[in-house]
Amino acid sequence: MLTTRSLFNEIYLNDEAYQLFCSIAAGGEDQGGWENERIHSLAQDPVLAPKIARHGADERKHGRIFTQLLHKRGLDKVPVPPKADYCMLLERQGIGLAHERLKSDVPLAEREIITYLAHSRVTEQRASEQMRQLMKAYQDNPDLGRAMQMISADEDNHLAYCHEELLRLAAAGHGPYIRHTLEHIAKGEIRTHRDVGLTVMAAMGRILGWPLPRRVVLAAGLYGLYLYEATVGWRRMVRLRMPARRNALGTPAPPHAGLPH
Repeated sequence: MLTTRSLFNEIYLNDEAYQLFCSIAAGGEDQGGWENERIHSLAQDPVLAPKIARHGADERKHGRIFTQLLHKRGLDKVPVPPKADYCMLLERQGIGLAHERLKSDVPLAEREIITYLAHSRVTEQRASEQMRQLMKAYQDNPDLGRAMQMISADEDNHLAYCHEELLRLAAAGHGPYIRHTLEHIAKGEIRTHRDVGLTVMAAMGRILGWPLPRRVVLAAGLYGLYLYEATVGWRRMVRLRMPARRNALGTPAPPHAGLPH
């Protein structure tokens, strides 16, 4: 029977598939770390800036964890297929802050900070949901279980931080701009998630030798998810509510945190 757990276990058991899976994950986390580091350097808010730095440090930590998981299997990272590069595909749609902007030395304006936070709120929603899925899939796996649990907790903190900061800015009079920005980003993100998912599933299908019927079923599932999100599901990505855990990124990250032993 084809289940999420059996699918991820099949990927784990094949070196080439596992190598691609961890490489894509590590690449995305490293990219997110770089973006947050640059945003931190350009942020002028003395209260918000340390939280942005913590966010970036967490993303770098996650990149190291996925790289270490590869090294434990004697594997190295492989290049991420361009059509599976989630971060760059979002940027090409004009979602978030462009890398050229982040490479400048001009401090970020308040609306640019809102764009950053709205982008993070949407993408961290996706990351939080995906990590919960991976945590359940690999909960009995000694190599991956604790690592997925650690990353999942961080992603939940990142999402809580985005909710809290955007609500603070909404209370300061930026509500209409925040709502517009969140809706624009959410609708672009769900298209990108669909396209990346199809690319990754096609690659895994080739590596694992999936028969055509299985590929069709998985592709249909991704299109079904996209249709749901395009009509109704995107709303969960734009709602704002005060998180149960306040000031989730208010303490510095450990400097060399990595894969638990």
